[in-house]
Amino acid sequence: MPSNAERYKRLCFLCMELRTLHYFVTVAQAGTVSMAASQLHMTQPALSRQIRQLEHELGVELFVRTSGRLVLSAAGRAFLPHALDVLDRARIARAAANATASGRLETITIRAPATTINDVIAPFVATLSPTDPTPQVTEADPLTTRGEVDQDTDLVILPHTAPHTAASEPIAVLPLWAYVPLGHAWSSRRRIDITELAEQTVLALTLGNTPRQILDDALVRSGVSPGAMRECAHPQIAQALAAADRGVAVLSDDPRFGLHAVMIDTEDGPLQIQLVAAWDRSHHAGEALRHMACRLRAFCGERYGADAVRFPEAAPDTSGS
Repeated sequence: MPSNAERYKRLCFLCMELRTLHYFVTVAQAGTVSMAASQLHMTQPALSRQIRQLEHELGVELFVRTSGRLVLSAAGRAFLPHALDVLDRARIARAAANATASGRLETITIRAPATTINDVIAPFVATLSPTDPTPQVTEADPLTTRGEVDQDTDLVILPHTAPHTAASEPIAVLPLWAYVPLGHAWSSRRRIDITELAEQTVLALTLGNTPRQILDDALVRSGVSPGAMRECAHPQIAQALAAADRGVAVLSDDPRFGLHAVMIDTEDGPLQIQLVAAWDRSHHAGEALRHMACRLRAFCGERYGADAVRFPEAAPDTSGS
């Protein structure tokens, strides 16, 4: 493990190397040492020494001196794009470091369940402005992920309460709908009682998905067993089967295929799923993430109505960032 002094020496050396590359590029673009020295606010002899030192380190002549001008040699022409690339990468790295130091985000990584990506995250991303962080969105695997908040992801959208170790903001409360086709006995109703599912074939997601867990728990608490349960790996397929009159799809997704959405009531209230945005308390851009989460909540309120942002429970602990 290098000491602090050694790391400082390496950093100084790197800065010197970048400065020398900058000198080379400036001379190559200016064509003369005098013009380049004027642009760099240094003396011609000092700049000439830097160029000769660079040539010595590389073991090649970078310029051919002709009639008082400097013309790139073949080696210089080959080296120039590499020098420009290094300087450009250094500029990007400095910008990223400055953003980190100021608590800003150039990019934002978001992890969420597939349904949340389709119905919430993707429509929200479409509203972002060019000055917002560029989002990189990945799907959470419901069978292997329990919504852990880690340093590899900036913002995690959870379909349940956030861990007490994370900072968080509530995003939305969305119903689990019973989807039926037009012509179904429920197609003119707005609500049903969960006990009425006992007479239906229920099209539900596979085990491990949060909407399925919520449905199973509610059925157990109500002492109800559906007439039949057919598992579907994808919510769109469940809705497609419901449209084909193969059963009632119980999902949190937005409606498709012209299906009619019916709210499911239980003794504890309507079946619903609460979305929470969570992030690492030690994240350097904690306040920026909180702001983004609040914008996402406002978007959900506009998209789904005021009821979507009326939370039945106290908001998760959001102290610290």
